[in-house]
Amino acid sequence: MPKMKSHSGAAKRFKKNGKGNFKCGQSHRRHILTKKSTKRKRQLRASATVHPNDAPMVARMLPYS
Repeated sequence: MPKMKSHSGAAKRFKKNGKGNFKCGQSHRRHILTKKSTKRKRQLRASATVHPNDAPMVARMLPYS
């Protein structure tokens, strides 16, 4: 029986933490940074967790995580 493949794009973006939730990077950090405050850019460095409504889709894309 062939193995299932992980979604390579999702594998680069999401990691499972100890509780079984998925962590991901924050958005809004790529460009147009001059108008964003230093505090806002600093707080966007921290990783976020995937919303519970989206977690089943991420889990389906990453069957072996």
